[in-house]
Amino acid sequence: MSQISTALPAAVRALAEADFSVVAQRFTAAGYAVGQPADGILTIQRAADTAASVSSGGSASAPRPAVVLSVGVHGDETGPIEVLAYLLDQLSLDVADQPAALAVDLMLCVGNIDAIRAGKRFIDADLNRMFRTERGTLAGTAEAARADVMVAATSEFFQNAGPVRWHLDLHTAIRPSVYPAFAIVPELIADQPRQQLLHWLGHAGVGAVIMNPASVGTYSYYSAEYHQAAGTTIELGRIGTLGNNDIGQFADASAALDALLRGVAPATQARQPHIFATARQIIKLSDNFRMAFGRETHNFTAMRQGEEIARDGDTVYTVQYPEELVVFPNPDVRVGLRAGLMVHRIG
Repeated sequence: MSQISTALPAAVRALAEADFSVVAQRFTAAGYAVGQPADGILTIQRAADTAASVSSGGSASAPRPAVVLSVGVHGDETGPIEVLAYLLDQLSLDVADQPAALAVDLMLCVGNIDAIRAGKRFIDADLNRMFRTERGTLAGTAEAARADVMVAATSEFFQNAGPVRWHLDLHTAIRPSVYPAFAIVPELIADQPRQQLLHWLGHAGVGAVIMNPASVGTYSYYSAEYHQAAGTTIELGRIGTLGNNDIGQFADASAALDALLRGVAPATQARQPHIFATARQIIKLSDNFRMAFGRETHNFTAMRQGEEIARDGDTVYTVQYPEELVVFPNPDVRVGLRAGLMVHRIG
């Protein structure tokens, strides 16, 4: 039975339930090619006759940027659902009078639909670790099956896209953070799109960017690796329940997202995020894993060289750089998964 409240604003409730019927009808009426390749996934693209229209002496239109926006990959991270619901609702109304209001080809993905409906983080396992070929004992989980559906839809969306490709996977963090909004960006993204992405993140109020050298199975890394998208996982702020999120904390990100979709310059003031490199992944090797600090530890808490981070039987993790900061500390993950990320500042 769904835990989604009937008292929610209609747009928020619809997106949380992956019900695109209203916005799909509005974009269709405005002349867009609208599709729903799978439950919880909506594509809105310039109609084929518009994209390739030719007139006497004319030529086909240039490819539009292709943008994937994903929310709810973790079912309890509901703030981005609210942000995107309001943006999408207003944009779908605006195209009635201004058909060109949407300046990109767009794919919307509501990730772990069953977990959102249940008010849980996941059903069987973390969906944001499933975007890789090797899943081990997690291969038969509900999240593995959902990841396969999302991969197929993403691949189809990017198949004929132009060179400008984005994937913004929107999350909220469980614990407080020294940087309330931060992002993880794959190192393999080419220079120019990476700089454009970092600039956009500055407009979105992101204070810190972690450069990620290797995939841990996240959705945005998959898009960057296999589809050359400027992909990033963005922690927009603190986690909250659907309908009770502090929407004010997402104001800069909401404005930057709206500007991206409409193809206009962001109205918010850009700031240069601090850039961090990954020092090491802290992998939970057994059920004996213990962290050297409490569960209340904030993201980006600084630690000094030589300090103990965690121990797992005979394995002891210590700080190697003069200063490292801990991100995503979580001793409760499954054995074999990342229990924490250590980073150091490079810019």
